[in-house]
Amino acid sequence: MLEIITNVNNAVNNVVWGWPALILLAFVGVLMTCLTKCFQVSHFGHWVKMTVGAIFRDRSVVGHTKDKSISQFQSLCTALAATVGTGNIVGVAGAIMVGGPGAVFWMWLIAFFGMMTNYSENVLGIYYRRKNSKGEWSGGAMYYLRDGLGNKKGCRQIGMVLAVLFSAFCFLASFGIGNMTQVNSISGNMQAAFGVPTWVTGIVVLVVGGLVIVGGLKRIASVTEKIVPFMVALYMLGSIFILITNISMFGAVFGAIFKGAFALQAAGGGIVGYGVKLAIEQGMKRGVFSNEAGLGSSVMVHSNSNVSEPVRQGMWGIFEVFADTILVCTLTAFSILSSGLIDLETGEALAVYNGIELTKANVMSTVFSMHFGKLGAWFVAIAVMLFAFSTVLGWSHYGTKACEFLFGEKFTIVYRVIFVLAIFGGAVMGDNLAWDLADTFNGLMMLPNLVGVLVLSPQVYQITKNYVNRVLKGRDEKPMLSAIPEVQREQEKSIA
Repeated sequence: MLEIITNVNNAVNNVVWGWPALILLAFVGVLMTCLTKCFQVSHFGHWVKMTVGAIFRDRSVVGHTKDKSISQFQSLCTALAATVGTGNIVGVAGAIMVGGPGAVFWMWLIAFFGMMTNYSENVLGIYYRRKNSKGEWSGGAMYYLRDGLGNKKGCRQIGMVLAVLFSAFCFLASFGIGNMTQVNSISGNMQAAFGVPTWVTGIVVLVVGGLVIVGGLKRIASVTEKIVPFMVALYMLGSIFILITNISMFGAVFGAIFKGAFALQAAGGGIVGYGVKLAIEQGMKRGVFSNEAGLGSSVMVHSNSNVSEPVRQGMWGIFEVFADTILVCTLTAFSILSSGLIDLETGEALAVYNGIELTKANVMSTVFSMHFGKLGAWFVAIAVMLFAFSTVLGWSHYGTKACEFLFGEKFTIVYRVIFVLAIFGGAVMGDNLAWDLADTFNGLMMLPNLVGVLVLSPQVYQITKNYVNRVLKGRDEKPMLSAIPEVQREQEKSIA
């Protein structure tokens, strides 16, 4: 049975992650960067001030809400919980081992343009969100596909079809990128570092995760706002220590990254053209797996924020990609490339280190062990556990919202129960199949979402221009806050 699943998945994966899809992903990011006049650079100071800067000066950003919404900081932490996961450790290691050091450059590039893809998704998510019968915000690609794209002349049917497809793919992806790969990484690392059997890890994660997930978004957000800042800071401190220790390798590492990216060396010692192809594919695929820009996933939690301005939440999307890929993934990449496990001249990875077969799952454990001994392996195992567990929590919400759109609110509790039970399967599943399934579900989710962002790009341009004119240039214009008249009026009162 597993062989059949693997063969079918490989066939689908080759289609959804083929060059047309990668070109579409890059094109949407470039287009949104151009339409917003390179907002991530031209307004760098403003979005930093309104995101991470606001955490320390604006109580509304971090304060807990009394209604069904969550704070902007909680929405960021829940979104980062879903994105800052094993993709930042195992994913980066896998990209380098398959695509060579040059894959890191393509991660950076897709992240730079992905900032504006994620920004656009969040702007549209806030603009088209609405409240369900429980008073909770419901937003995401399915809503701007149905109500945005669907309102275009002659597009009602295609908008609805794409909304249903996106929700179905998200539903499935929540069991892949948001469950199986994460728990699989936890169980593998706990077994390697502490000798804990995978089935034991699966049961423990199932029980703890179930206690949080069945409590809904407010409980998930309450947990992630405590876990995420701690785990990111802890992991970055360890990686920065390695960076300082290996600072003499700085020039060689970044030289290898640029050489590998532009075919000046071949990944894995192979043919030059094939080497750069692998670098691009792995960099882009693992980059998207890490920051999820283009998937339309994090929109579903950003839409639950208590923010009124679509652009305000869009800026949190920029910061999310910046923190995830530009900061965390870069530190991971430097740690690996400066370790001596990768030949910087050829891009070839060592097959064996100290008698241990080197795989993408144990590369960072090996790197930290070089500097901290056995404590290093324990550190990585704990980091993977925190990263992956928080990702499971975040993605449980995404799957819940997809289930709500497809089947109604009554079925969401059924989904949560199935999601929690699937955790055990992820713990004992083979590593390669878990990651391959996640890649496929990512690609299937990405395609309808990118179509929606592309068609609605003029809407993002108008909303951004309206915000810049009002907030940055002081012009007297009516704010563009929602496509739904009653929500527009409600939000206008909140910013008055």
